Amino acid sequence: MSRPIQPICPSRRGFLASMGLGAALFGTRGLMAEELSKGRIATPEMTEGPYYPDKMPLDTDNDLLIINDSITPAVGEISWVSGSVIDASGQPIRNATIEIWQCDSKSSYIHSRGRNANGEDGNFQGYGRYQTDSTGRYQFRTIKPVSYELNGMFRAPHIHFAVSRNGRRIFTTQMMVKGHADNARDHVLGEIADAAARQTILVDFLPVPGSKLGELTAKFDLIIGRTLEEGDDHKLLGGIGKAGSRGFGGPPGRGMVRPGGGAGGSPPPPGERPPPPR
Repeated sequence: MSRPIQPICPSRRGFLASMGLGAALFGTRGLMAEELSKGRIATPEMTEGPYYPDKMPLDTDNDLLIINDSITPAVGEISWVSGSVIDASGQPIRNATIEIWQCDSKSSYIHSRGRNANGEDGNFQGYGRYQTDSTGRYQFRTIKPVSYELNGMFRAPHIHFAVSRNGRRIFTTQMMVKGHADNARDHVLGEIADAAARQTILVDFLPVPGSKLGELTAKFDLIIGRTLEEGDDHKLLGGIGKAGSRGFGGPPGRGMVRPGGGAGGSPPPPGERPPPPR
């Protein structure tokens, strides 16, 4: 069972400022969801892939670097992934459960058929959940994704995302690394025919200002191309902790820590972990 985790930064405000998000999104909330949607193109739906966890990890919070009370963090480039989930009318999708999942630094998933021959990082959670707030925002701490070849299939770096409401899946997509050389080889990305839509899932991983650990931040807004009414379950299969439609591409993931947490190989200072799930 996942438990509340404490902020890694001395203050929540300091963490947000360091990510370039600031009070406009989490404090004063002066930036409305409507402004986020202006001129935006709907995020394309993408395959869930074959490696959505077939057995849930013991810890499913929004910090994928630390499992429960472990003092040994996962190996990889610490990355703070955050964004907003909004519908076609610009309204925030509140209290939605965001799941992410991805392979570890050794290119292994937490799936019985998703283990790479090079082994796995047993300190990487691999999957996490987070509930969006009143402005539709979410956030995770994880590692920058890496390329892999599993079971004869190659994929460029990506993180799977699934959005559920009322326990039912309403949206599935993937986030990929903008400018990565392996993107040209990725057939899942290549299946998105519309160039503008393709750009919406390509995200910059930028240095966190002042970080001594080389932490990165990535902002990924999910714009669902239809208006959702309260109670709308859509027609997708699956739900929280349950696989939906299958297909190549890799599995979907909750948890989090603040800048200042330990990189792979060095534990974070005492008391420095992500904000509690809501």
